[in-house]
Amino acid sequence: MHQLHPMLTVAIKAARRAGTIINRASRDIDGLTVTSKRQNDFVTEVDKAAEAAVIDVLAQAYPGHAILAEESGASGKSEYTWIIDPLDGTTNFIHGFPQYAVSIALRHRGVLTQAVVFDPTRNELFTASRGRGAFLNDRRIRVAKRTRFEESLIGTGFPFRELGHLSRYTRMFKVVVAGTAGVRRAGAAALDLAYVAAGRLDGFWEMGLAPWDMAAGTLLILEAGGLVSDFDGEEGFLEKGHIVCGSPKIFGQLLPIISAEHRRPR
Repeated sequence: MHQLHPMLTVAIKAARRAGTIINRASRDIDGLTVTSKRQNDFVTEVDKAAEAAVIDVLAQAYPGHAILAEESGASGKSEYTWIIDPLDGTTNFIHGFPQYAVSIALRHRGVLTQAVVFDPTRNELFTASRGRGAFLNDRRIRVAKRTRFEESLIGTGFPFRELGHLSRYTRMFKVVVAGTAGVRRAGAAALDLAYVAAGRLDGFWEMGLAPWDMAAGTLLILEAGGLVSDFDGEEGFLEKGHIVCGSPKIFGQLLPIISAEHRRPR
């Protein structure tokens, strides 16, 4: 078994604690209280309870660290910031569609250093520490070896928060669908990114994501030998919310398509 970084060990404990809350709640979905944050964006008391559990574990271990979490926002000032999505894929969860995950990342002085994406339904734990590789449970993972774009399987997400992006996104979608073996839209970006790291998807793109959707998954991909950028091929994806990623060969073919359609006038 590989040696875990102490901070990663704490993040795993936090993710598993949240996973237990989510799994317990999944047995009685009809009893959930669901509120709408804005159009097509929902929150349940499970999101809030899972987030509280994660923050509790992290704050006990590292009381001075800052937090950036989906439900409770930003708190604290430190060169260490934990970026948390307690339940990515809430809409799936509400419907009993078993594709959702807990996402926890640590950023130190602006650099992502630790990542955990935990799928409580399948008990799959994706982890990475900067410079130490990416793992699924205890197995080292790498991005897929496929090199031909027409044979690749690409993940995506519809721009549900910002429907203004939809027409631009649809153009990208058409080109990618026509040029690949298939496109999948499973509804939990953190898990989609983990799947790119594990070689289950060859690439992925989405518009209008939040930092907590992307932070952990992007470190997994980089540590699994993949590439990640915004639509301009730069590193600003956490700030801009637009992301393209994949194995180096597929990323090199996906990025120009996304970039060209994004720049084209509406």
